[in-house]
Amino acid sequence: MMADRVDVSHVQPARDGKPEVLLCDSYRKEGDEVATLSRLRRELQLDRYRCTTLLRSGEYQMVQVEAPRVPPAEAKQAVRWRIKDMIDYPVEAATVDAVFIPAAGGAGSASPQMFAVAARNDLIAATMKRFNEAGVPLEVIDIPELAQRNLAQRYEEEGRALAFLGFDESGGLLTLTCGGELFQYRRIDSPLAYSSDAGSEPRQGLYDRIVLELQRSLDHFDRQFRHMSVSRVMISPVPGAEEMRAYLAAHLDVPVAVLDLSRAVDFPHVPELREPERQARCLHAIGAAMREEAA
Repeated sequence: MMADRVDVSHVQPARDGKPEVLLCDSYRKEGDEVATLSRLRRELQLDRYRCTTLLRSGEYQMVQVEAPRVPPAEAKQAVRWRIKDMIDYPVEAATVDAVFIPAAGGAGSASPQMFAVAARNDLIAATMKRFNEAGVPLEVIDIPELAQRNLAQRYEEEGRALAFLGFDESGGLLTLTCGGELFQYRRIDSPLAYSSDAGSEPRQGLYDRIVLELQRSLDHFDRQFRHMSVSRVMISPVPGAEEMRAYLAAHLDVPVAVLDLSRAVDFPHVPELREPERQARCLHAIGAAMREEAA
């Protein structure tokens, strides 16, 4: 849910082939968010579905911590106290969830790690209240890092990691995944989103900063996960993506490709997704809709 619009995506899970995007559209906010959600519930029959919403950058904190030495079923509760000095408000006022980071492997592996995600209780309560008042069944409040992971896994090569650089209104988001698991992430301050105008900063200067951030992340990943090589870097198809791809490829030691959404999902009933810019804008909404709960 953006400041001026609501992006809605519905993805049918894969059975024999690729997942299918049945709906992907943006709707202008009219009135407050409850009024907008109520209108969409009526127009799209949202009360028939299990709905997910994404927090925006700045609405949560995500930190890497050593996993508590407790049974896995108790780890998410115990991790609260690991992060109490790592967030900028009292942990008692936080809603906390966590996901395990797969072990690095090899002799002398470090202690198990987790990504802990914290958001203020009042923000989570307000989000749930808006959906409840609108009559929209909200099942999951998720974050862009995990939505991007859901999509990235469709481009992975077996046994190798994928670096995926996506862009949204808040800037760049780099995720490193393998086997459908998130191993590393990094936020990159970048004005390169959906406009071909990168702002006042010359494009080469912007690309140099992105290259530096990618090199740092790839070097860190290589040191931490030596058993797992990165197959390539993929970037979302923002305007000017091919120019950026060529620049990154000339300065990195791994192949660089521009994402083609049609390789991961089918969308015969959403023809506007054939446009690269529309793909770029919708990636996180589609990734969130691809969430699958473990059995």
